[in-house]
Amino acid sequence: MDWNPSEHDRVSASKDAVACEFGNGLALLDMRSNIYYSLNSVGAYIWELIQEPKPIVEIRSAVLERYNVEPERCKADVNGLLKGLADAGLARLHDEELV
Repeated sequence: MDWNPSEHDRVSASKDAVACEFGNGLALLDMRSNIYYSLNSVGAYIWELIQEPKPIVEIRSAVLERYNVEPERCKADVNGLLKGLADAGLARLHDEELV
């Protein structure tokens, strides 16, 4: 998947995924493929944030506010997780004009 969103594009979680707490993170089950995924505590927080379409810039700001992380590292890590979720069909990117 080509992943080059603007920071104002929105991301939302797939409604086809079921999440449950697992240790300090989440276990996700993709109901279409029956594949399980796991997220650490930061990933679980991001998953919580994207239950409704949320601009990428707001996701990054929320992570920066909650965790002690450098802004560039946060940007790279959040983008990496969102791309991974989208590639797995667990999240959807919405163009800023469409929402």
